[in-house]
Amino acid sequence: MVYPELSYEIVGILYDVYNEIGYNHKEKIIQKAIEVLLKKRGYSYEKELRVDIEIEGEKVGYYSLDFLIENKVVLETKRKDKFDKCDFDQVKKYLKTKNRKLGILANFTNRGMIYQRVLKPVK
Repeated sequence: MVYPELSYEIVGILYDVYNEIGYNHKEKIIQKAIEVLLKKRGYSYEKELRVDIEIEGEKVGYYSLDFLIENKVVLETKRKDKFDKCDFDQVKKYLKTKNRKLGILANFTNRGMIYQRVLKPVK
């Protein structure tokens, strides 16, 4: 398992946010709550980290990943009914671009906080 202790702590923060404020908020509010708990618990992180998209060395656009925690784990949050394939593809793209091993995809729903660990693609 990749970063078992760190991923356990991150998932704990996600559950704490869900239990404290619930799911019925905009993604930005959920992200701010996660940020508050990351700070209070002493984790280093970058928020809304820019990921450039390039073709043949030319930048054609960018995405912003939600969090990079301890310079190791990409955390992407969602607020919708269910994960889509594009959500997993998005996290895999971030892992590949930022050369990281582990991502956590978290979804705040009316059925609870649902998460999936996502590993960096081999190729």
